[in-house]
Amino acid sequence: MELFALLIILIVALGAGLLLQWLPMRHQPRPSWSQRVPFLGGGTPDSHAWSRYHVRYYPMTLLLIAFEMEMMFMYPWAVVFVEKGMKAMMEMGMFLAILSVGIVYAWREGVFKWQ
Repeated sequence: MELFALLIILIVALGAGLLLQWLPMRHQPRPSWSQRVPFLGGGTPDSHAWSRYHVRYYPMTLLLIAFEMEMMFMYPWAVVFVEKGMKAMMEMGMFLAILSVGIVYAWREGVFKWQ
């Protein structure tokens, strides 16, 4: 019986939400195509949005993610290290070795050279 009441409440809430979304849209005129185009005041874009970003930023982003992941896992690891001992030390060593591969890759790609 409780599950049936919960289902009824869910259906009523969903119906009320959809009704509140539909009622205001019913009385408004549909915008023209030029009004629906994002930004540019209705003009067509000259190029695709992703073409503006140079590919040299992607390796730098991977390097940032590698350092962030390292720090995110090292703080809780410090607490676990006290309890687990050498096993936790070996696990962190493997984790840092995997992240080091990413840092070496970034170094080879020249991420650390600012031009």
